[in-house]
Amino acid sequence: MTTLNPAMARVLKRLHYPLDVIITCVRWYVAYPLSLRHLEEMMAERGISVDHSTVHRWAIKLPPVLEKAFHRRKRPVGKSWRVDETYIKVKGQWKYLYRAVDKAGKTIDFLLRAHRDKAAALRYLERSIARNGEPDTVTIDRSGANLAALEALNAGREEPIKICQNKYLNNVIEQDHRAIKRRTRPMPGFKSFRCARILLAGIEMMHMIAKGQMEDGAIDQTRADQFYSLSSYAFLII
Repeated sequence: MTTLNPAMARVLKRLHYPLDVIITCVRWYVAYPLSLRHLEEMMAERGISVDHSTVHRWAIKLPPVLEKAFHRRKRPVGKSWRVDETYIKVKGQWKYLYRAVDKAGKTIDFLLRAHRDKAAALRYLERSIARNGEPDTVTIDRSGANLAALEALNAGREEPIKICQNKYLNNVIEQDHRAIKRRTRPMPGFKSFRCARILLAGIEMMHMIAKGQMEDGAIDQTRADQFYSLSSYAFLII
């Protein structure tokens, strides 16, 4: 027997549209450089009247549930990490998206922080390790904050994490930032830290799906197929 996940039922209770319409709009929004008004027009062409503000509400409601489901199905990552941060504007002010990939370019984790300092870097590293296990090596650029955070993390450890400072070895993470920036550039700007955090999680999740980081994703499955199968996994209890 298949029933709707009670937690997801609460999320969908007031959305008043078929689930497949909602899921499609959310996927398009986090996957492609489209504005909310683009999605409103695209739905209208398909005979579905939905306001752009409604699409935005869906994009805030669903990604937290999907992200939790994704991390239960995320493939393991490598032990050699490249850590860096990129700038994201929230309410007209620059905030910092901490990110890391392994040497194969697979996303380790991400975390939006208000500041770029030792505390922010340490919080990011602790969360990444809790979710992905400890790395053998972490490569960073010449950031003093990241170095201080790693040194604090290593304090008292019998086997410290090897720290490598080399901006050229970090090219892989800097290139990976571009995929996230391409998606955020058409957006009118994040209006709150909470909205930014949720939408960036959805964008990062879709980026990881595109990189083949979801388990049980068949070779012949498209990115859309994988996203919809993840949605079914998150929303339904069998």
